[in-house]
Amino acid sequence: MPESPLETRIAQGRGEVPADLVLKGGEIWCMVTGSRIPGDVAICGERIVGIGTDYSGRQEIDVAGAVLVPGFIDTHLHIESSCVMPAEFDRCVTPRGVTTAICDPHEIANVVGENGIRYFLDASETTLMSLRVNLSSCVPSSPLETSGAALSASDLAALADHPAVIGLAEFMNYPGVLTRDPACMEKLETFAGGHIDGHAPLLSGRDLNGYIAAGIRTEHEATTAAEATEKLQKGMRILIREGSVSKDLDALAPVLTPLTAPYICLCTDDRNPLDIAEEGHLDSMIRRLIGHGCDELAVYRAATLSAAEAFGLKDRGQIAPGKRADIVMLDDIADCRVRRVICGGVPVSEDAFAGREPPAPVGLHSVRLPDISAESFRLPGDGETPVIGIQPGRIITDHLREDIAATDGDRRPDPARDLARISIVERHGRNGNIANGVVRGFGISSGAIGSTVCHDHHNIALVGVDYDDMALAARHLARIGGGFVVAEGGEIKAELPLEIAGLMSHQPFEEVHAALKTLRHAASDLGITLHEPFLQLAFLALPVIPHLKITDRGMVDVDRFELI
Repeated sequence: MPESPLETRIAQGRGEVPADLVLKGGEIWCMVTGSRIPGDVAICGERIVGIGTDYSGRQEIDVAGAVLVPGFIDTHLHIESSCVMPAEFDRCVTPRGVTTAICDPHEIANVVGENGIRYFLDASETTLMSLRVNLSSCVPSSPLETSGAALSASDLAALADHPAVIGLAEFMNYPGVLTRDPACMEKLETFAGGHIDGHAPLLSGRDLNGYIAAGIRTEHEATTAAEATEKLQKGMRILIREGSVSKDLDALAPVLTPLTAPYICLCTDDRNPLDIAEEGHLDSMIRRLIGHGCDELAVYRAATLSAAEAFGLKDRGQIAPGKRADIVMLDDIADCRVRRVICGGVPVSEDAFAGREPPAPVGLHSVRLPDISAESFRLPGDGETPVIGIQPGRIITDHLREDIAATDGDRRPDPARDLARISIVERHGRNGNIANGVVRGFGISSGAIGSTVCHDHHNIALVGVDYDDMALAARHLARIGGGFVVAEGGEIKAELPLEIAGLMSHQPFEEVHAALKTLRHAASDLGITLHEPFLQLAFLALPVIPHLKITDRGMVDVDRFELI
């Protein structure tokens, strides 16, 4: 009678029969004791079955000289922000050691609703990496915007049994939690006892107490050491974030110590292909944290075991018998120089990615533009005007005020004062709203840029100083199905079509990377000084991040959680 898979694992672990795969000659770094363990690693299927002694295997890989650590876990991200499909994201970051990614697909869910989440659940069945999903809690993020869909507690509950699902994703509507909004209460009660991700920027004191009392366990929005420390002291696990726009690693590095490491994880949240290709992913965060002087074991523990424990993933985070065979072979610990990766027992290579059929795309032809012209971007009025002030490297903005005199009844952009028009155009075909405001911090002196990546409602966001170019950019985005564009002098200077819900491209990662480089140069030619203008633009429309934002319904005072 054939052995069961369980019996086979035991037999291979005991060395009675050759293991499926053996890594020979390396040194295992234990994330629990900090010890370095010499000896082989035996793997049966997707599981580790033995360590610390000699094994023979049907396949053997010489890893002499390498230090073996568990696969890295990105504890919070939106794959849509990589601008590529999950299969391409997998091909991009798994060779860098990221073997588990916990995603919140609320970007695509805000465009096409439940079908967007199902797209990611289907993708999780085809990726080499372990793609896990937290169900999007706030679609839309608030009542102050128009999204393409809305998800109720019952909509989310219907998806909860999928094996890729962990729990409820970042609860961004923290004012709704604190005021006990009925829809918020229903979602929190539906997922009570399970994992619920947090999102509470600058929340402190009794408000923070109330928010955590709702059963919320993690937090990736801490931007200062003091904020992170208070949240740790009140029982939250802190996810240190370093994305393309939200850069909190430098501020939070002092909080990561051997004492706190079990309660700290790493995440990227929103990182685009430019930064992944040029800087890295979690490997980049590990390098930089060690460069800050953080204890090396504490850093690697945060990237692996602490992350697994925080999200209830008991089958990973250690190189130990019975655990999932997610292993990163390092030639250099401080530099996080990856020699090779094993993911779910599979050696990572181009061949391993080949033949994996991604799910059919959703959200094609999703840009439905209202009638639009240069006149659509006028801002009537005169005198004192609220201005969104960009804080480079942060998604928090300043609530500024500037005196802007009207010209022919319009408070026009003023490049000399770094005052540009920012406009949000509703693109889901719901109401045709167009809202106009003023932003400082782009440095733009001509033309316009436009994007359908506009958190979290993903309407069209435009920044410019020329209304004709803004209208051209919006119309071109509709023609290409969404994406990024740069317009100047009546011409489209650069573009990246993102056909899947206006968020992701069909193209390989390398082609998206090349297009983004062209866009960056074209934006710079307009005078834009921001390192990542398109993702920075996207966050200016998110009304759950202080202090001043804009949606299709108008300027939003986030501190008061109301339209101006």
